[in-house]
Order: sequence, then C-alpha cells, then structure tokens
Amino acid sequence: MTGLRRVPLGALDVGSEPELVERLREEIERDGPITFARFMERALYEPGLGYYRRPRPGPGRGGDFLTAPETHPIFGHALSRLVTDVWERLDRPFPFVLREHGAGEGALAIAILDGLAETPELLEAIVVEPVELEPARLEAFDTRLDAAGHGARHRPAGTAAITGLALTNEVLDALPVHRLVQRGADLREVLVGWRDGGFVDVEAPPSSPRLEERLSREQIALVDGQRAEVCLAIHDWVATAAAQLRRGVLLVIDYGHPAAELYGPRRRAGSLAAYVNHRVHDDPLVNVGRQDLTAHVDVSAVQYAAVAAGLVALGATSQAELLAGLGIEELLQRAQSDPATTMESYVTLRAGLMRLLDPAATGAFRILAFGRDVPIEPPLRGFEFRLQRP
Repeated sequence: MTGLRRVPLGALDVGSEPELVERLREEIERDGPITFARFMERALYEPGLGYYRRPRPGPGRGGDFLTAPETHPIFGHALSRLVTDVWERLDRPFPFVLREHGAGEGALAIAILDGLAETPELLEAIVVEPVELEPARLEAFDTRLDAAGHGARHRPAGTAAITGLALTNEVLDALPVHRLVQRGADLREVLVGWRDGGFVDVEAPPSSPRLEERLSREQIALVDGQRAEVCLAIHDWVATAAAQLRRGVLLVIDYGHPAAELYGPRRRAGSLAAYVNHRVHDDPLVNVGRQDLTAHVDVSAVQYAAVAAGLVALGATSQAELLAGLGIEELLQRAQSDPATTMESYVTLRAGLMRLLDPAATGAFRILAFGRDVPIEPPLRGFEFRLQRP
C-alpha cells in the first residue's frame, strides 16, 4: 500500500460507522482516554462494524487499496517456486500445509496453485489453510478455490502445528500500534479522547513500560517533537505463528524498515496512514470503521520476536529482489510467447509487474524468512539474488 501521495481529507471523508463511534465514545466516557492501539483494534476488527469485519471489501480494485496478489497473478506464480523449494527441503512431506494469514478471498492462494501446475506431486500433497477473522471471507475463499479447479484440499486453519509454509502478506502493518511523541526529555503517549462531538488526541504518560523498553532495546532515542508508532502486538503474533510451525518456513511480506531507519530523521512524523478509495491521508480518527489504518512494520522487532520464539533467520530481501531471484523475467517471457496471451492481457501483465518491482510502489516491501528444522543452505530460492542475513 505504498506509492500513494498523501492528500487532504476533503472528498475522502466517507463518514463513520455510527454504532462503532457510539461504542467507542461510551468506552472513553466510562474509562477515560484509550490507547490508540485500542482505538485501532476496534476500528479495524470490531465484529460486524470494523473495517476488516464488514461486508464491503477492503483490498482489491473495488476497495481502498491494492495488495500484490490483486495487482497481478504473476506474483503468486513466482511465489509458487519458493513454495516448491520449501517442500523439497522438507523432503516432500505429505501433507504439506500452506497456511496463509490474512488470506482474503483467495487471490494469492489461487495464483500459487496456478504456478504449481507443473508440479502435480505437490498439488496432490498440498493443503491450503486460510486464516481469516471474517467468516464471510472464509466462505468466499472456499468457493473461489473450488471454482479454480485445482482439486487442492483446503480447510480453515486450526491451531495445530504444521509442516509446511506459513505465509503472511500485508498483515503485520494492520496490527494495532501505540502512538508516541517526544516532549523534551519525556516520552509521551498519544491517547484517544472525546471532546465536542469527536475523537481527539490526548497526551499522557506511556500506558505500558514495554513501550520504552522496546525503544531502549533497539537503541532508539526520539528527538524533541518526534512522533512514532510502536506495535507491541508483533511479539505475540510472531510467537503464535512460530508455535504453530512444527517444521518449515515462516515467510513475512510487508512494508517496513529496521528500527534505526523506521525511527530515523526521515520519519519524524511517524508512518501512520489512513487509506480510502486508493488514496491516503493523515487523519486516523475519522471515517471510523470505513478506512484502513496502517503503520510501517518494525523489521527489527519481527526479527527479535522470531528468534526469541525459536526460529532461525533464513534471509531478508526486498520484493523486487525476491521476484528477480524467482525468475520473474522468465515468467514474463513465457507469457509473451504464449499464443493464448492477448495484447490486452500482456499490457495488463507488464503494468502489474512494474508495480510489483517499483520501489515507490511495492517493490521495496521487506521479505523475511524464518525456519524451524529446515536446511539453511543453500539460500532459499529467490533469496540468493541478494541475500541478507537478519
């Protein structure tokens, strides 16, 4: 969801979910100002009312932003080569589980299965497990996979540990964050209050010592007036995902930066953003339940949490470099020489590929791989193009 220019709210004021606003107002008036993490959690995930729990789609061309899988299926076709590599490193287990966190309605899973068409043994072994909070999306996922005709088994993800690949694409950026601001020598937290019929910022001492501990561990010293977001939920999310991986790989795809860069001089206003109708603005307290809220991921925190959970760092790269390593140019040439490729579909493919590789769009996304009981050499397929050890 990068590459969009921030604009004034103006026409992006689509209104809020009235019932959700009322629930939040009641909580604030009863208990006092709440952390922004609490506000963000309810704005995005309140059952039936939150942005990701409503019938209207969020991701996609008809929604508010475009993720890599919706950009073009070639993204999933390329990832299928990494999936195959993990399967082979694990000595071709049967079953081999592909657990996709934030699976949506199946765009990425279907594209990966399309790419596995030349590996019938893996198509027979694979079991796709979508992880989604909203039951309607799980139903749509099942319907789309059945209609795709691959015959691959799929089932809702449980909590049992798997042998296979756990994948998350643009999920961690939507975990609730705490907002901080440095005032002289004091670190303050920006809470959410209610005044004059609307939500407002309220500064207070940090709500948890873990906030200062995170910055201290990462050797981050904010300067006077600097704003920042800290996602404490990353640790628990990674710990849970790791505990559910018996053998295999956890692959994290998201936009983010190491702590020194995320909290560096280029981002003194923080990275929190709101998305509506494929445009981005800076007011997170409006359009409650009807706009996406995201913040760039602290890559250092993800790496720390993964290692603390017993996983081994396998590599880090960018999306553009991963796709290059997975042979995206060959896939493009193959499509170009395919008699079934029309001029229109080829132009769409080229445009989608440019977005996937463009560092101003999604090409700069971070790709992190962690493993348990999986060979670390040679590097995972795709990572050898420009491998970085976290």
